Amino acid sequence: MKVLIIEDSADVSESMSLCLQLRWPEATIVTAAEGAKGLQLLEADKYDIAILDINLPDMNGFDVLKELRTESNIPVIIVTVRGMDDDQAKGLEIGADDYIVKPFKPRDLVARVNAVLRRASSDKGDDDEASITSGALSLHLTTNEVHLRDDVLKLTPTECRLLYVLMKTANETLSNKDISQKVWGKDQANNEVVRTYIRRLRNRLKDNPPQIILTQQKEGYRFVTPA
Repeated sequence: MKVLIIEDSADVSESMSLCLQLRWPEATIVTAAEGAKGLQLLEADKYDIAILDINLPDMNGFDVLKELRTESNIPVIIVTVRGMDDDQAKGLEIGADDYIVKPFKPRDLVARVNAVLRRASSDKGDDDEASITSGALSLHLTTNEVHLRDDVLKLTPTECRLLYVLMKTANETLSNKDISQKVWGKDQANNEVVRTYIRRLRNRLKDNPPQIILTQQKEGYRFVTPA
């Protein structure tokens, strides 16, 4: 496993590296103290996951994430300061796969990384299918690509997992709790995270007004096969 940590605090970066190497001794940990350097490293080599601090000395972490997402669907965990709920929502909207809040416990970091990597590796779905098709929409699980009529879209691993879950339960209404459990493996629903990802997926699919992913008031969300 190869991990890129983009974090300007040497102490925090060292602490994260130690946590990850204790859990994954074989892991290669690469660090960058600036956003521009992190982008250079991502362009030059392949990584399994990136951990990105929002507050960087040279550029905003959100700008790093936006630029990264134009070229790569690598799993990304953003690091935010406690209480900055807007940062969390904005990061997820741009394309982060998860977030962790400072200060955090080592086991929390390991758990987040493990969950994101597990989602990324399990996006082939429960039946290990290579693709799933519903009407004019096809989701290719090995590449995280969506074909919708003449458009080809590249999704992040979490977006791919969410769309897969919705497509597998087409015409059924899934609650926020159902989605949290199936996508993030969490029994407690984080309604804001679910809403953010649904909104992001709709934007990616140009589903506005919604005709593919419908909101069932006070119940959840329902996938409808696109013509």
